[in-house]
Amino acid sequence: MKVAVVGATGMVGNVVLKVLAEQNFPVSQLIPVASQRSVGKSVMFANEKHLVVGLQDAVNLEPDVAIFSAGGSTSLEWAPKFAKKDCRVIDNSSAWRMDPDKKLIIPEVNGDLLTEEDMIIANPNCSTIQLLMALAPLHKKYTINRVVVSTYQSISGTGVKAVDQMNNEREGKTGEMAYPYPIDQNCLPHCDVFMENGYTKEEMKLTNETKKILDTTIKVTATAVRVPVQGGHSEAVNITFENDFDLGEVRKLIHETAGLTLQDNPETNIYPMPIYASGKDDVFVGRIRRDESLENSLNMWIVADNLRKGAATNAVQIAKLLVDKGILKVEQFR
Repeated sequence: MKVAVVGATGMVGNVVLKVLAEQNFPVSQLIPVASQRSVGKSVMFANEKHLVVGLQDAVNLEPDVAIFSAGGSTSLEWAPKFAKKDCRVIDNSSAWRMDPDKKLIIPEVNGDLLTEEDMIIANPNCSTIQLLMALAPLHKKYTINRVVVSTYQSISGTGVKAVDQMNNEREGKTGEMAYPYPIDQNCLPHCDVFMENGYTKEEMKLTNETKKILDTTIKVTATAVRVPVQGGHSEAVNITFENDFDLGEVRKLIHETAGLTLQDNPETNIYPMPIYASGKDDVFVGRIRRDESLENSLNMWIVADNLRKGAATNAVQIAKLLVDKGILKVEQFR
């Protein structure tokens, strides 16, 4: 089928192309889309060069599905134009996530909600995806009351400008700054912009998206920190349940859940780290231990590649789920 990738020349767009190829998604025609300054350039897909086109040209080509990774303002303006052409839109920005009429989907968690009526589907925030991948099976078993999460987020979550800043700092060069302070040899408790309540948008995304996807009654508080790591987000998570739990059973649930990898053997220094999550689609969970300061409470450490499961992989999985459900019809592939 015709597949448009909007933002194909960006960091997430490049990974979307890789994941589409890796997962053998049924692409009969790839339509790479980017801003006017990139039109006419080419991207590689399936060992072939494909010319980048502008947004209106892409709409005119009437793709069957479009994966957007081009920012909120682009999504707000153009996603409805694609949808009017009977194109399913899967959007990586925050533009549609809290829209009450749009589904916010992690396929393993709430993919069953997708229906024929869903033309624009929102991809959750990268930090939310890895958090809820681990929380969902535990909530189903023990009922989560409260979550305290502290994130350690890589600079790739900000984009190429941030990667360039850190590399410049490490090489002793001056250049454009993505952050208000140096990031190399530093940690910034500042992801996205600050809001009136003192939290950043990133922190409130974790709160609001958890409620929308998992359960509106769960209390969530977050601190999001940018760290000098090029790829991979990490999260220290404290969970309080309605019911008591067995640590062995918790580990078993994590181990048996599709999309999760258990790495939890402190005796042999086995625990999740960004360096091992890089380039992988699973979410890695470890450092599982009882919180001895509060009953029915648990600590864990969650790591994932933020450009893959946190963005590109989740989006492609949504597209595959649309195929599996017959929402993207088989006839379209012929």
